[in-house]
Amino acid sequence: MTDALNALKIAEGYITLWNERNDARRRDLLASNWTGDARYVDPLAASEGPAAIDAMIAGVQQRFPDFEFALLGTPDSHGQFVRFQWGLGPRGGDNPIKGTDFVVTEGGRIRSVTGFLDQVPS
Repeated sequence: MTDALNALKIAEGYITLWNERNDARRRDLLASNWTGDARYVDPLAASEGPAAIDAMIAGVQQRFPDFEFALLGTPDSHGQFVRFQWGLGPRGGDNPIKGTDFVVTEGGRIRSVTGFLDQVPS
């Protein structure tokens, strides 16, 4: 069961992971906050397992070196499901890219993420 406080913790941990530039620290965050068989899918990528998810995140960071993720609004949850919105943009600036992610948890850890892109610059 995911309550509002745990939903916020999961969403904030997720954003922290995507912003972590230190490879070893990012892998530690994945190991402690995601299940060993975790999956991630969005319109641009699909990854299975911590190593593939780590590589995907590193690729996004390389593509957008001056951007960072921010949690937008308050996460919503029920049962093992968490939903939240995020923004991606220049540090301290506007978020030209926005999305919504749906997370399935297991034992307080992320088991799967299904992401949607809500706003992408043309």
